[in-house]
Amino acid sequence: MTDSHLHALSPLDGRYADKCADLATLFSEGALIAHRVRVEVAWFSHMANSGRFPALAGLAAGVAARLDSLAAGADPAGIARVKEIERRTNHDVKAVEYWLREELAAAGATPAQLEFVHFGCTSEDINNLAYALTLAEARERVLLPAIGALGGALAGLAARHAALPMLSRTHGQPASPTTLGKEAANFAARLRRAAAVFGRVEILGKFNGAVGNFNAHLAAFPALDWRAESRAFVARLGLVPNEHTTQIEPHDWIAEYCDALARANTILVDLCRDLWGYVSLGYFAQKAVAGEVGSSTMPHKINPIAFENAEGNAGLANAMLRHFSDKLPVSRWQRDLTDSTVMRNLGAAFGHASLAWRSAHAGLARIEPDAARMAADLDGHWEVLAEAIQSVLRAHGGADAYERLKKYTRGRGVGAQELRAFVATLGLPEDARRRLESLVPAAYTGLAEALARDL
Repeated sequence: MTDSHLHALSPLDGRYADKCADLATLFSEGALIAHRVRVEVAWFSHMANSGRFPALAGLAAGVAARLDSLAAGADPAGIARVKEIERRTNHDVKAVEYWLREELAAAGATPAQLEFVHFGCTSEDINNLAYALTLAEARERVLLPAIGALGGALAGLAARHAALPMLSRTHGQPASPTTLGKEAANFAARLRRAAAVFGRVEILGKFNGAVGNFNAHLAAFPALDWRAESRAFVARLGLVPNEHTTQIEPHDWIAEYCDALARANTILVDLCRDLWGYVSLGYFAQKAVAGEVGSSTMPHKINPIAFENAEGNAGLANAMLRHFSDKLPVSRWQRDLTDSTVMRNLGAAFGHASLAWRSAHAGLARIEPDAARMAADLDGHWEVLAEAIQSVLRAHGGADAYERLKKYTRGRGVGAQELRAFVATLGLPEDARRRLESLVPAAYTGLAEALARDL
């Protein structure tokens, strides 16, 4: 950890900087500048390649080469120069425009050609596309892989332990048995669906001028089909064009994106709480790591801190994500600036989400099921077979089946021999009686194994 990490305001840039480096490359100030340059260059190149703007015909070879070199964004030196210009302009996007004009002028662009840098654009034409590209990359490169990695680990757990019986606990009380694999499969299936929903959120972009009407575009080149130009440009960036906007893209899709990620995070919180509880019950044993300390005063402890950290970071992420989905679609009239400072914090929410997913994945790798502990728990709760007995009794027309079992088992433990003796008094057909007398809690798992394997 460097000195700058020790003195960072946010733990994402301090304590957890090494775990968030991939998102920092996408959401830092430098990354935002680089994406703005990428959009400006793409628009200039689109106009130059269209053949519809005579001033851009015959770009010098040096200009074309410089555009190619900037297609992926600015380098660190360029970013530093943009910030230097911004100190004078006090406008971040205009600083990008001025820097790009400097670069193209140095490469041989004519004054007339330079006038097409940022042509017809409002700042939000550049910003909304820059953020859209950033969120697309964050989803594909960081967030979906993190969700998929944990889901894959759970699917593996489901396959390995599809048949391992364990006691359920509804309302925290002993209940009908399940298998560890089936419980893991439940979460794997939920995460798979949540990831699919998140992945399907369309990422929109707008490119239509100061109030969304192509006013300046039409004034300068009235014969051009500006709607078609805009649609083609936005689609070429891999985004879905949105023609109906004010000065800003209304951010509805960002709200959908944040809501979808928040729903996945909520499933993660549910998983972490369940795993934490199973560790507490002894159903999972935690692996000891040499040199690690669990408590500053209790030497014996191994704490499930990975699941606690995951739960805490997922909660932080969701608090921000839900604010984004509530706030960002709301803008006064054709534009206010309240979205700007909020949007700069998108990376912080995704940073906490990424930490949560990775922490839970690490925690899952450090636990192993304790089959003996699960078996002992099952063997201590034969009363959970009351459900099976009353159901068989009902199936054979036994009167007051539920009430009879309730009276016999509710609120008290029942041993194996005691329960079998009770079954013998129920007047069931011999095959049904024998089936119930041979039933043990560990075998009363229904189709849990098949459901786990079908995942």
